[in-house]
Amino acid sequence: MSQVDDGHQHVDVDALNEMVAEADTGGRKPGGLTGKLIVAVAIAWSLFQIWYASPIPYAITWGVISDSIARDIHLAFALFLVMLTFPAFKRSPRDRVPLFDWALAIAGAASTLYLVVFYVAIANRPGLPTTADIVVSVIGVLILLEAARRAVGPAITVIAVIMLAYIFLGPYMPGLLAHKSSSLSRVASQMWLTSEGVFGVALGVSTNVVFMFVLFGTLLERAGAGGYFIQLAFSLLGKYRGGPAKAGVVASGLTGMISGSSIANVVTTGTFTIPLMKRVGYPAVKAGAIECAAGVNGQLMPPVMGAAAFLIAEYVGISYAEVVRHAFLPALLTYGSLFYIVDIEAMKMGLTGLPSPQASGRFQSLARGLMGICGFVVLAGVVYYGIGWTKVVFGPAATWIVLAALIALYIVLVRYRAGHPDLPLDDIDKAFDEVPHFGETARTGLHFILPVVLLIWCLMVEELSPGLSAFYGVVALMALIVTQRPLTAYFRRERDLGPHWKAGFVELFEGLSAAGRNMTSVGIATATAGIIVGTVLLTGVGLVMTELVEFISGGHLIIILIFTAFICIILGMGMPTTASYVVVATLMAPVIVNLAAQNDLAVSLVAVHLFVFYFGLMADVTPPVGLAAYAAAAISGADPVKTGFQGFKYEIRTALLPFIFIFNGGLLMIGINGPLDFLMMLVTSVLAMLSFVSATQGWFLVRNRWWESVALLLVCFTLFRPGFWLDQIYAPFVTRPATELMTQIDHTEAGQPLHLLVKSLDYKGDEVEKLVRINLGDGKTAAARLSEGGLRVNVLGESVTVSSVRLGSQAAKFGLQFGDTIIGINVPAVRPSRYWFAIPGLLLLGFIFWAQRRRRRASGFRPAAIRT
Repeated sequence: MSQVDDGHQHVDVDALNEMVAEADTGGRKPGGLTGKLIVAVAIAWSLFQIWYASPIPYAITWGVISDSIARDIHLAFALFLVMLTFPAFKRSPRDRVPLFDWALAIAGAASTLYLVVFYVAIANRPGLPTTADIVVSVIGVLILLEAARRAVGPAITVIAVIMLAYIFLGPYMPGLLAHKSSSLSRVASQMWLTSEGVFGVALGVSTNVVFMFVLFGTLLERAGAGGYFIQLAFSLLGKYRGGPAKAGVVASGLTGMISGSSIANVVTTGTFTIPLMKRVGYPAVKAGAIECAAGVNGQLMPPVMGAAAFLIAEYVGISYAEVVRHAFLPALLTYGSLFYIVDIEAMKMGLTGLPSPQASGRFQSLARGLMGICGFVVLAGVVYYGIGWTKVVFGPAATWIVLAALIALYIVLVRYRAGHPDLPLDDIDKAFDEVPHFGETARTGLHFILPVVLLIWCLMVEELSPGLSAFYGVVALMALIVTQRPLTAYFRRERDLGPHWKAGFVELFEGLSAAGRNMTSVGIATATAGIIVGTVLLTGVGLVMTELVEFISGGHLIIILIFTAFICIILGMGMPTTASYVVVATLMAPVIVNLAAQNDLAVSLVAVHLFVFYFGLMADVTPPVGLAAYAAAAISGADPVKTGFQGFKYEIRTALLPFIFIFNGGLLMIGINGPLDFLMMLVTSVLAMLSFVSATQGWFLVRNRWWESVALLLVCFTLFRPGFWLDQIYAPFVTRPATELMTQIDHTEAGQPLHLLVKSLDYKGDEVEKLVRINLGDGKTAAARLSEGGLRVNVLGESVTVSSVRLGSQAAKFGLQFGDTIIGINVPAVRPSRYWFAIPGLLLLGFIFWAQRRRRRASGFRPAAIRT
């Protein structure tokens, strides 16, 4: 049993790894043939997904797998592995698989493969399932629910069971909840035989995209990048005040970008960071809470966002690149503010950093700090602007030029690495003594960045699909894992390269196996979430949710948002990121869209989906269920509930952002008018978040007085929403007649939405007015641009009515339907810049800074010196 001594207690690394296994990959580890079979099946799953994602089948016109069949096979692998690796109960054996679990594994896989074998026959009898279809569907759903209970937890299973019961008990439900019951054959067809239930959008995204990114992250970790990122973060920031905590925040951001699990993120980095935080003076509760908050926030960081980025793109109907663009600034604000919280806590306690073997000037320190916090931004910018121009100059040949350059650079970097001794990246005891040397640390893993560069190139420059981009990244990582050891040995003039080749292939197959094991819970979660989606489509319960929330809130939008946030946290408890998002997006996102539209707020769909995603993720840190808090407490030795409450206190700033970007789309890069507007928005947002953190933590330069905390909250509100005060003087929009629709479309620039006032009927038949936003296309005519946005209209005299709405378009997601009447167009009014109203907020912030600086000087308080 491996243990790490942090000076006060032993951290049991094996127990922590077992915790991650129980949560993400199952706690059962049978030996013998069963163990080999599990490994073989997991590897086969990874190889199947690589083949499915690759362009090779299309190039050779053989082995092409349709999306629907791929989803069936994807779930078959997941069900089979879950039953073999996740024990049914705590007392169930861990070293062998009971016969009953074998039966469930085979039956579960068979019930999905039945859809593959009889694919043509089922497609030829839509809505008319046979007895065999119904029996297989019932067995499949029941085994899926049991798999969800084991792999995901009771929360999503209970919700799915309630949804299924609601379908059959509709006639017996009171009031709004009542609906017509459905037959067993109808439910079986909906849930298992079509793409409107279990095999719907969520499982499709898991199959098409999520697996490949999980495989990319797993292989990157297996190559050694995980430990490299952690040590690199320490070498950048460990010497500064509260350095281990700051390094933990950055390391969690780097590993969280490629991790799909909050608990795994906490354990991976927390094993290093929490003992070091305690060593420099952080109390156990705060050390665990900081890592807990950092680990959970890692799920907010693009490009992966716990796989939610791909689901958001699918549900909202925008490209993956747009989701990343919208989500990046809030994620950066979240991480930057946690960095500031860490500094405040260190300042309160007078903490120092760890001793460093190297001295650096202020400019070098600032550059390294920015590199640590904004590493991905810098890397993406270097790829897009630094080498993206080759695509314009050389056209299709640029791809081969860049590929050749990456291969040559890989060989050069490995040779550079071989010329220096390897750093013991997993030696925590050495990390206790001093901060790793930045240069010595950086050179050990620069080649790990190259597959990430290739991934960014494919996504941002080539603009390939996320799945295909991940495929090329995975191929690059497979080559790296196999060759990095023998190449290093070759450049070190070793003669026997055989063991190094063997070790490389062993690591590769271990990575393929680990990816399959990591994906079991994700695959099961997305499939189970499909039951909830199918129920909403079958019963219309989403409309009931809208009516219920509107009744409880009295129609007040802020109360609606608070109530929705609370529901999202409850629904997200005990569920992984992906499943949590699917559930809350299915049930609650349409509620916000509908009620906001009826409150004259044309909120963007991506803002709504990010809102429910953020609050669904908050469940990972919220007591008493927050799994990330339990993982952090297991390392720190603190009480998990106290750790959870402290982590929730740190996460209040994360809960603020969704409310802000519902009302201020600028945070999501929506409605930005040029570089100056972006710069002003960025500066005011950063200062607003700084003010909020200072107010909630009770500390700016010194401890706040009560009026300073209140004033800082006012500054925060003013800087985040300067337009609120402007709206009190000048109306933000001028309503123009509906007959000017085509003229206004011509005057609306690309990328800017069109706001329509629409008169429609709700599901009860009552007439309602709502404000919706339509994203226009790039067509040559106004009608074509509107049509690309999913909407066609008829203009008859003074009347403008909706003639058709494209299924799945944003117009459809806003609830527009045939026969709706457009009664006006809201056009932005000509008025002064909203940032004039940020000036009083900036002056008030400056006054508080001046007052606290005077008090700090008068008291003789000085920030803790930096150890060098």
